[in-house]
Amino acid sequence: MMAKPCIPKGTRDFSVEEMAKRNYIFNTIKHVFGLYGFRQIETPAMETLQTLMGKYGEEGDKLLFKVLNSGDFLSDVTETDLEERNLNRLSCRLCEKGLRYDLTVPFARFVVMHRNELTFPFKRYQIQPVWRADRPQKGRYREFYQCDADVVGSDSLLNEVELIQMIDEVFARFGIRVAIKLNNRKILSGIAEWIGAPDKIVDITVAIDKLDKIGLDKVNDELREKGLSEDAIARLQPVILLQGSNEEKLQVLRRELSASEVGLKGIDELEYILRKLSASSLRASLEIDLTLARGLNYYTGAILEVKALDVQIGSITGGGRYDNLTGVFGLTGVSGVGISFGADRIFDVLNQLNLYPKESMESTQVLFVNFGERECEVCLSHLARLRAAGIRAEIYPEAAKMKKQMGYADSTGVEYVALVGENEIAAEKITLKNMTTGEQSLFTIDEVIALFA
Repeated sequence: MMAKPCIPKGTRDFSVEEMAKRNYIFNTIKHVFGLYGFRQIETPAMETLQTLMGKYGEEGDKLLFKVLNSGDFLSDVTETDLEERNLNRLSCRLCEKGLRYDLTVPFARFVVMHRNELTFPFKRYQIQPVWRADRPQKGRYREFYQCDADVVGSDSLLNEVELIQMIDEVFARFGIRVAIKLNNRKILSGIAEWIGAPDKIVDITVAIDKLDKIGLDKVNDELREKGLSEDAIARLQPVILLQGSNEEKLQVLRRELSASEVGLKGIDELEYILRKLSASSLRASLEIDLTLARGLNYYTGAILEVKALDVQIGSITGGGRYDNLTGVFGLTGVSGVGISFGADRIFDVLNQLNLYPKESMESTQVLFVNFGERECEVCLSHLARLRAAGIRAEIYPEAAKMKKQMGYADSTGVEYVALVGENEIAAEKITLKNMTTGEQSLFTIDEVIALFA
């Protein structure tokens, strides 16, 4: 017996209805990107491992999907390599390419390769799938789409301000209530200095970024495992748990980090962003969250994440400033900042809250019933007129029983069924039936077009 077909864990098929919903998400985000002057590019699904490795931290590197070399992929592997089972060395021998982990590193590579063709500051957006060899769970997939917007070639914090405004606009259009969490990697570096562990900044950020998932006790256990002293961990606690308004949090930080130049610079940057946004009447809440670390190593300044308030799910948008990313590809002095919308999680949130507008479903607006060859010829002429006017229209392909054709219209969500029989042909009209109300009336083709104008 043949095995039942299946798809890999952490991936999904999407039906016609689901794709209509996803296109609504992509089109909404694209429109907002365009309003803010961002233009679209695309990059390959595969990148060289040289491009990908070392950009996401040790944990991120483990989640890269690697692609076996073509042909005899074992040709460079020795018996010793196999016996030692050094997976990192083996993967480098077996694989030269990997599926992209995100869109930011490929974008940095794109900027370096095409720098002579670009005008800076360069504002791009990109909507493509990414892959992570993660453990699948609710809201976490191995294949998912990201919708990124980045600005490179500008140090101005106005870019951060506008990216936050874009986030606010997108979720307002979706009708999703969100909280925008904001922090700065410079502040985290200042905190590491303040507790006497500046060399442990990566370990600290990776650990505290898991606070929501594993809780404070396990975060502290992880910090101990990484070699932080009990005194350093104790000094970190009130900072991790700091409460109050954004202004109160910054006041406490400015006092405690007064001896840290990098920490004070991070505070200045957050104050600037908050001050500029205070005049823009954000609909989302904006909160400084000192536990937000964004575990990716390339962030150097402001970092942010977005949480849905009415659905239990992970971050649905994230991003930050990455001053040094293009430097690893040979182009120094090019600052960048960007955000990424998690389309798959947004899809799940909109589904749970039932927030899709009816018009987003993109169903056929007019279906012509097929009564036979003569009637079909007339219908084809009408179809050409409707489609030229931008109306989604089709004809049932066979002259099947009326019950079957009407059942097809009902099950596919057709708005109107058009009947063109002998009487309609003689009168040069169309009987149009509203599939929601059941009402039907005679119209000329021009009147049908006007109905959808």
